[in-house]
Amino acid sequence: MHTAPFSMSACQQVAQIQPTVRFQGPAGLSIDRIYSRNKDKVVIGNKDKVVIVMGATGTGKSRLAIDLALNYPAEIINSDKMQVYKGLDTITNKVTEEECKGVPHHLLGIVDPDSNFTANDFKRHASLAIKSILKRDRLPIIAGGSNSYIEALVDEQVEFRRRYECCFLWVDVAPRVLNSFVSERVDRMVEMGLVDEVRRMFYPTAEADYTTGIKKAIGVPEMHEYLLGEVCGNDEETQEVLFHEAISNIKKNTCTLAHHQLQKIERLNSKWKGSMHRLNATEAFLNRRRGRDGDRVWEKHVARPATGIISRFLVDPITIRPHDTTASVPSLPALMPAGATSTR
Repeated sequence: MHTAPFSMSACQQVAQIQPTVRFQGPAGLSIDRIYSRNKDKVVIGNKDKVVIVMGATGTGKSRLAIDLALNYPAEIINSDKMQVYKGLDTITNKVTEEECKGVPHHLLGIVDPDSNFTANDFKRHASLAIKSILKRDRLPIIAGGSNSYIEALVDEQVEFRRRYECCFLWVDVAPRVLNSFVSERVDRMVEMGLVDEVRRMFYPTAEADYTTGIKKAIGVPEMHEYLLGEVCGNDEETQEVLFHEAISNIKKNTCTLAHHQLQKIERLNSKWKGSMHRLNATEAFLNRRRGRDGDRVWEKHVARPATGIISRFLVDPITIRPHDTTASVPSLPALMPAGATSTR
């Protein structure tokens, strides 16, 4: 079996810059009640607990994960299959160092871009990251849009289900609103240097291979004809047409991806007996587009409810996990507000 090149030292280096986090929970909830030592292993309740943030591309998964990590002693594990690779930070929409706000991230930009990082690779390395985070008495938060990775991690490993309780948060945005946001985001990516990013890794051959590694990322194959036209010396008018076709295809393919991701999440929610907590971020997106205070609406409809859910999850000995219909995790009243970052 092929294994993608992976640097554990990168994970360890990130983990060393842990922020100083003061746990912010409801009255009477202390960190000592959540974490306890048992035979040198961190135990949270009866099982180690893991938070998983899901959602279609562009809905704000990374933002919510960072919001939560600023409220709890937590670290984030990336589960986006393109963001695991080094390079193409704009196209793959990786969180910036500023947006991370000091929160340690794992499996982010650490894999050789020409290799194939598979679901099996993710299961193995995510499991190692989870164990590493728990050993430091911190909460693992998995966030990303590759739902096949999450399904493989949770459903294909008996050991994972035996050891961990999971709380699933689903950040959702109405498709029409999300499609409009995705289109605008692609325009911003172009302004930030999307074309130059692809140009730096472009190979001017008519039959380029876009089936491996980071070259599969939306935005790379779509730019092929335009960049090939540059090399071949196309006239300006032809290049203008090719450019607009490329950007249009990037927008269309990203919207199609979001649609497929939503279908997969709905299927998983049904498979896991409705165990996901759906957080509707539509109003936050609409308010931002109208020039209103989208951050305040995000806090009200997404960040605070999510913080309440996680606070209850961490102290409740009975929690929801896939294939478990015997328990529920009710929301708590609004808690302390979480910090705001750009929506991803």
